[in-house]
Amino acid sequence: MSSPLDDLNAVLASSVEALAAGQPVTAKLGVERPKQPEHGDFATNAALAAAKGLGEQPREFAEKLTEELGRRLGPALVSAEVAGPGFVNLVLSDDWYSSAVDAVLAAGDAWGSAVADPPLQINVEFVSANPTGPVHVGGTRNAVYGDALGRLLSFVGHKVHREYYVNDAGSQISALGASVQARARGEEPPDGGYQGEYIIALAGDIEGAADLPADEVSRLAVELMVADAERSLARLRVVFDDWFHETTLHAGSPTPVEKALAILDGDGRSYRSDDALWLRTTEFDDDKDRVLERSNGEHTYFASDIAYHQDKIDRGFDLMIDVWGADHHGYIKRMEASIAALGHDPACLELLIMQLVHLVDSGERAQMSKRAGDFVTLDELIDDIGVDAARWFLLERSHETTMELDLTLAREQSAENPVYYVQYAHARIASILARGAEEPSPAEGEDEPLHASERELVRRLLEFPSEVADAAERRSPHRIADYSHKTAQAFSAFYRDCPVIDAPPAQRDFRLRLCAATGQVLARSLDLLGVSAPQSMTRD
Repeated sequence: MSSPLDDLNAVLASSVEALAAGQPVTAKLGVERPKQPEHGDFATNAALAAAKGLGEQPREFAEKLTEELGRRLGPALVSAEVAGPGFVNLVLSDDWYSSAVDAVLAAGDAWGSAVADPPLQINVEFVSANPTGPVHVGGTRNAVYGDALGRLLSFVGHKVHREYYVNDAGSQISALGASVQARARGEEPPDGGYQGEYIIALAGDIEGAADLPADEVSRLAVELMVADAERSLARLRVVFDDWFHETTLHAGSPTPVEKALAILDGDGRSYRSDDALWLRTTEFDDDKDRVLERSNGEHTYFASDIAYHQDKIDRGFDLMIDVWGADHHGYIKRMEASIAALGHDPACLELLIMQLVHLVDSGERAQMSKRAGDFVTLDELIDDIGVDAARWFLLERSHETTMELDLTLAREQSAENPVYYVQYAHARIASILARGAEEPSPAEGEDEPLHASERELVRRLLEFPSEVADAAERRSPHRIADYSHKTAQAFSAFYRDCPVIDAPPAQRDFRLRLCAATGQVLARSLDLLGVSAPQSMTRD
């Protein structure tokens, strides 16, 4: 989809090419917003970038560029001035801005979307917490991040499959079953078992837990914990396409794990030493080789992970994005090595490491949950601050940054709360548009040139496609949170400076269209974050 800024950049590029008179132009050309408003609506360093390769003096080339831009843009260009060593500052007409607003409105919900080249089948695996306890705040951050990333990737044209990997094999599952069975018998969980009232609840929900075989109790406990996680995540507006169970990797003959190990063995990537099976990960820049099968014949978690990713590739995914917790940083090299050892391009796997989140209440670290034992659950967080605030505050910082979630601020209904501020701007726009549809236009009046606040708001809306593209490319949903807050601020300045309903007819029409376009962009921004865009709100 071509935007007004794309069209402006195309005119700039064609102008430079015309002046180059057939000489190749390799410089990257484009317009950007100047740091100082007095430098115009947009500025470009195209003359500086291109002149050297063309054997021209930058300032002289800039003078010729202003003339060429004037010929090509016609009345849309009010002025083009050369500044400094060869920058060109552009001022565009009110009609250009009006047409730009129309372009945003015409695009509708597709404004900012893209057609990926090429479109990829992407598996985004996230949360994937062990099914031995409720989803906690750390897992909640992973959940909203993975979901928002999936929304972004879909919006720019990829086919996204959301997946939860259920670690339902191994010693932790046996410990869960033993803990539940102990509670069912009125006993304390064994050493290394699980605490918390949810264990007591599981014991009550599993009929006959005290006397059933231990592995049956473990299986039933996992089923209940997975169902509980699914319900909790759905409250957070996080829904998965697939809940992939680790146990399926050890089922069948041969099992997926055995198939993956056979590939590694056939390619000479594995070897036996001290009765254990090892993968030569040092051949792929890992610091040491890794064990696949212990001397007792038991497969390691690493072997399961290798089989799981081979299964994803077998299912036809072009790209696998794993969202992992902060304690998994040391696994990156070995997983990249395993993908290469299987014969695949390591670039088909992206491992994104989430950093920790701390809860702060009234300036102090929040107390841990008494109900859950030693962590605050997703459900408790939602019950406290709501879904919108939970999602916003967990997304507003880069996933690579340890963050503090201020519960006191998240509860506020004021301009100090960023999600409330953005939602209130959207609701105010809905109110303005409703009034505009009901109230008659004022008597004829004298229209004035566009106010600086109007121009600023239009430019902000035009930035949305590039913001979306950057956020998707950098795997950074927090950029959309920042963009939507700045857009809401630009709207507030516009609303302060520019009467809408009482403006003269032509001006009123433009401002109502600008409000509609802003509401459209704010709603889409919030949707990409999984946050609602209310039509009405109260304000304390």
